[in-house]
Amino acid sequence: QVQLVESGGGLVQAGGSLRLSCVASGGTFSTYHMGWFRQAPGKEREFVAAISRSAGSIYYADSVKGRFTISRDNAKNTVYLQMNGLKPEDTAVYYCAADSAAGITSRPEFWGQGTQVTVSS
Repeated sequence: QVQLVESGGGLVQAGGSLRLSCVASGGTFSTYHMGWFRQAPGKEREFVAAISRSAGSIYYADSVKGRFTISRDNAKNTVYLQMNGLKPEDTAVYYCAADSAAGITSRPEFWGQGTQVTVSS
């Protein structure tokens, strides 16, 4: 069982930046694909970004391409989401996710508790 703990959320003005971190424990981090999802109030949870085990493949939602960057450090069991050029519509609870197979962009096996990101206009 993998446990995921996110950090780095907060309140930022539009155009600003935040860096989210997610530390994994309870499994072999390098064997999991990792991802980020978000859920805004009144909306369904949506995919944001994903990175493969060795970082050889990276995927982004169209809404964040060019602004967000996902990365991972397998030595630190940590995945990051660097968010630049933040917009009010990026306001959401951001969730870290892990999957050992092919579900990282749709149905991850494991979820973190989430961290709130609020972007003011």
